[in-house]
Amino acid sequence: MAKTIVITSGKGGVGKTTLCANLGNSLASLGFRVVLVDVDIGLNNLDVIMGVENQVVFDLTDVIENKCRTKQALIQDFNQPSLYIMPSAHAYNKSCITATNIRKVIKDLETYFDIVLVDCPAGIDEPFKRAIAGCNEAMVVVTPHVSSMRDADKVITLLKANNIKTINLIINRMRGDMVLDKDMLPPDEIENILSTPLIGVVPEDDKVSVSSMFGCVLQDNSEAYQSINLIAQNLKNGTRKIYDCSHKYKGIFGKVKRAIKRRV
Repeated sequence: MAKTIVITSGKGGVGKTTLCANLGNSLASLGFRVVLVDVDIGLNNLDVIMGVENQVVFDLTDVIENKCRTKQALIQDFNQPSLYIMPSAHAYNKSCITATNIRKVIKDLETYFDIVLVDCPAGIDEPFKRAIAGCNEAMVVVTPHVSSMRDADKVITLLKANNIKTINLIINRMRGDMVLDKDMLPPDEIENILSTPLIGVVPEDDKVSVSSMFGCVLQDNSEAYQSINLIAQNLKNGTRKIYDCSHKYKGIFGKVKRAIKRRV
């Protein structure tokens, strides 16, 4: 049975879509057949981050409206043959985009893929409820800021109310230097506050912005890539190995780096 995982956050701007794209790439590199489904209808940009926006012929709404078959709306990734993207639409007929229809599409995709990653729109209104339909797991993306954690807590409550049993937490944009200086909550405290098991921590990394701007996934020389790849391995092996964002700021040389960071 395929894993169907919704990647959500509650608050916008936490890096949810970028994480979805790169996690899908890492899972495909581990041998899984993976599809990324953009359910952020109207504000979609997963195709841009994946660099396939010029290849879109059909999209999710076309499948729902029976204008094409499910397979016809899929775009194969250029670098990972086992990774596919189902793009969303900028405009759509609201009456046809229902939780039931989204569930049908995901159910169909389960027959072709090992893992279905659903990119959820921000917020907790109707679009959120549509996006989680048909998913049996969830990953809640949060940044180490009070507003993000507050919104994540609301999302976790709603996911549980909708009978999603497996919910994991990913902390994005973590600053290891600030954690050591006690200017930012460490991952284990955030995990305890939200009472949700942690499956990954992704450090603040300028290479994330660069890769998104040029429509490509992260390369293996970046810290963010290493941390996301560790999340993919956790999903594969059932482990919970967490990337240490503070490792390069420890010791004598680490203290020097932290001092320089504070002055910049």
